[in-house]
Amino acid sequence: MKATGMTADAVLALARNFMECRIVLTAAQLDLFTYLARTPHTAAEVTAHLAGDARAVAIVLDALTAIGLLRKTRQGYRCAPGIAALLASDSPDTVLPMVLHSASMWERWSELSGLVRGDEAARARAHAPRGPERMAAFIGAMHVVSRGRAPDMVKAVKPGKARALLDIGGASGTFTLAFLDAAPQMRATLFDLPAVIELARERLGAAGVLDRVTLAAGDFDQDELPGGHDLALLSAIVHQNSPAQNVDLYRKVWRALEPGGRLIVRDHVINPDRTVPRGGAVFAVNMLCGTPSGNVYTFNEIRAGLSAAGFGRVRLIQIGDERMNGLVEAFRPRGTA
Repeated sequence: MKATGMTADAVLALARNFMECRIVLTAAQLDLFTYLARTPHTAAEVTAHLAGDARAVAIVLDALTAIGLLRKTRQGYRCAPGIAALLASDSPDTVLPMVLHSASMWERWSELSGLVRGDEAARARAHAPRGPERMAAFIGAMHVVSRGRAPDMVKAVKPGKARALLDIGGASGTFTLAFLDAAPQMRATLFDLPAVIELARERLGAAGVLDRVTLAAGDFDQDELPGGHDLALLSAIVHQNSPAQNVDLYRKVWRALEPGGRLIVRDHVINPDRTVPRGGAVFAVNMLCGTPSGNVYTFNEIRAGLSAAGFGRVRLIQIGDERMNGLVEAFRPRGTA
């Protein structure tokens, strides 16, 4: 029997999607792909390495082989071709931090039914502050997801002759690096929490650009932003906030910009009925699970907040797709003090 164009098998497949996902998340949390990257190991050796349960280890290793992430031979289990490059912790191209962030998300998403019921205990569990390990996984995940997209985003923004970038909540500096690469005359200020600033110092130092970057530690919910900039970036920030919180943040950005300065908001920009792009609608649930009042916003909602904060000439310069690459541009009017 079909409903809304879907078969019963398709519905059941959706309901069971979590199974393979959970197997991969567990392997990532145990760092199995690093252990099995270069040398095959038997199930007994993996069990000893983990100080784990032999039955459980063997079942999971076989499932990872069935999924296609491992190869099983007489010598033991080893990463399938290409998998170590993606999932071993010591690979320069690893996406492991994003997978570990997904494992953290799993815990919060497990509270979704309680959140929908209005269960305050579920809300407290879902919105508990991140510890240092989760924060590091989150920042690493943001670099993984952004490093390939940042140059295209900067190209769409067209920084032109902008000389002073303020990267608000700039994490470890992925977008700061892309702007500095595209605009040799530019200097940047990266503003983020103190613990995150140290991660940025490491990444930007390795890239050799610390002489062009000021690292400013603070909390944009509590503190004013450093001033004197002609370009500001809010990348993947506004979805964390309520509309009122965003207006407060936009006002801080307005004060940090010079008259005529430009703000770029990068985020999901969902359509008016809040169902397209699909990834945006699903990400709104992530904000339900992960933040007290975050959401994804339509262009009209973003524009209204920017206008309330004093910005003008607000326009959508890139509508975006599933990858959270919508871009909204706004200006602090000239002649404002």
